[in-house]
Amino acid sequence: MSHKILVVDDEVDVRRFLAAVLEKRGYDVVTAEDGRQAYGIAEQERPDLIVLDLQMPNQTGTDFYRRLTKHDELREIPIIVVSGLAGRHLAVSDPFAVFDKPIEPEEFVATVERALGEGDD
Repeated sequence: MSHKILVVDDEVDVRRFLAAVLEKRGYDVVTAEDGRQAYGIAEQERPDLIVLDLQMPNQTGTDFYRRLTKHDELREIPIIVVSGLAGRHLAVSDPFAVFDKPIEPEEFVATVERALGEGDD
């Protein structure tokens, strides 16, 4: 079974790029353009991993993360932060990883695999 990954970013080009990188590796990808939309998708889709931008309109990635941590069934989903925002390492407590934009695809995919517990056989 393929892992489901939620990619949350307000920039359509970034969402498309990250989705393409992940889909090429066989992941099932759903996307959201802000934290508000992402929360509804997370409740419905129950992703295995969330790739999260921080600076977005309507609801920031940090606000989304705070809401997520209050949800019993969603709080354990690993988060990978992908952001160009200064101080991004402080915005989400205990993310699995933090990447600067633009990302390096191979390093990103390797981190996704580790976050999902793949390749540890």
